[in-house]
Amino acid sequence: MQLVINLDPHSSNSLQNQLFESIRQLILSGQLKVGSAVPATRVLREQLHVSRNTVLLAYERLIAEGYLETRPTVGTFVSTSLPEGSLFLTGNGVYTRKLERQAPRQPVLFSGRCQSVVNPNRSKLAIDFWVGRPDPHSFPTKSWRRRLLHNLTTAGSSLTEYCEPTGIEELRCAIADHLGPTRGMKVNPEQVVIVNGSQQGLNLIARLMVEKGSAVVTECPCYQGAAFVFESYGAVLKPVPVDENGLDPSKLPQGPVSIAYVTPSHQYPMGVTLNLNRRIRLLEWARETGAYIIEDDYDSDFRYTGSPLTSLAGLDKHGSVFYMGTFSKSIGAGIRLGYLVVPQDLVSTVRTAKALMDNGHAWLDQATLADFISSGSFMRHLRRIRHKYQLRRDCLVEQLQRHFGDVRLTGLQGGMHLIWHLPPHFPAADEVQRIAEQVGVGVYSLEAGAAFNYDCNICGCSEQALMFGYSPLSEPMIQEGIERLAKALAEADSRYAAVRSGKFKPTSHQGGCGLDLLSP
Repeated sequence: MQLVINLDPHSSNSLQNQLFESIRQLILSGQLKVGSAVPATRVLREQLHVSRNTVLLAYERLIAEGYLETRPTVGTFVSTSLPEGSLFLTGNGVYTRKLERQAPRQPVLFSGRCQSVVNPNRSKLAIDFWVGRPDPHSFPTKSWRRRLLHNLTTAGSSLTEYCEPTGIEELRCAIADHLGPTRGMKVNPEQVVIVNGSQQGLNLIARLMVEKGSAVVTECPCYQGAAFVFESYGAVLKPVPVDENGLDPSKLPQGPVSIAYVTPSHQYPMGVTLNLNRRIRLLEWARETGAYIIEDDYDSDFRYTGSPLTSLAGLDKHGSVFYMGTFSKSIGAGIRLGYLVVPQDLVSTVRTAKALMDNGHAWLDQATLADFISSGSFMRHLRRIRHKYQLRRDCLVEQLQRHFGDVRLTGLQGGMHLIWHLPPHFPAADEVQRIAEQVGVGVYSLEAGAAFNYDCNICGCSEQALMFGYSPLSEPMIQEGIERLAKALAEADSRYAAVRSGKFKPTSHQGGCGLDLLSP
């Protein structure tokens, strides 16, 4: 290790004193951490081109004054007990030098809230129904490794040069080809912009379209991460209620609106699907008001009932839709790759904004994903995990019906989570969440499950809505989780015990679930 030290041989201050002060300042500033090793005297002498005696004397003084300590046969380290008065210990355990009073700092211009991405209590849970997680065992490790190694050995200069900021051409072409038959879209590859997951896509669009006071329409309730992004840019959020058919177009505002953010395929969090009539009415509204629509198709790869509806972008004839997709749900969030399909007339503007944002993404990951899609492996992967997730959804439904009777559920047609609308005599969702957590089971209210519920009266269902993510859990884990939940609720209050109406009889559905008895 080399230290950032510059000695001036022409100074009136001796080299020994200069070296002492330099190392002391590195310690006081926190650049040399408490307990970290410092270079051996021989190594530091060679770096600075000074006599070893100069280094030895400086080290001896630092040791004598308590800044360094020696450990026989091991080396010299920054002291774990630094001199009193020179440092103070902050609340997070970091030593910081006491600072002189200084002029006030300029205010930080950013203001925002952080969305829930990782469950902070997951280490306490034996069975966690956290939403939006793929099965950790479903990652296509062998196929991914083979393609990654091939690209690594044939990369040439690709690993040492900057990539196109909107993504490598092979990946953009593969995504464009994939969206044609699966989402009913006709896409020019130049419209595809690779992003670091959907959150970066939202930030990129907001940078283009949102300023302080801009009106932004969202569903109510909606995805927390989207609402917080728009809010951080100064947007005025306009909530529009969601019912069993998705966002209600009759409640859309008629004044100037910058963008409308929607999740039409599997509304987040309620799980409902925006029907065709409402899709057309939403597009007509966008054309009449001049608003752009962000279509977040975060988990549309998983459809279990019927054929998927054509995407809003596929129905759009006026260049009104930003289509946003991600591989975080279909492959894994760890690869950090998603994409936007932008209106043709904004391609150049978006490319410029993207280049200023990050100069593109890692070539190796993009090339591997492009091969994975183009070879047909991605579609085979989707078919495999779609079947697996459907069985897990069916198991969850069966267990909820078995323990709680004729439950009312939404979000069954696709996706990776569903909503249980708790009966009126049950406690609120956040209380059920607390009870479940006490027995090692994670189930979630809307707010805890990364949903944003406006403080208004138009989202009346939210307090009794409980979220269950089922995709990462095996059937035995799902069964045990619901059994624990039922027992915990029964012990908390007999009113919450299993409801045996006598009318519930599971039908011969795949997985043994009576889906026909569920309210949509």
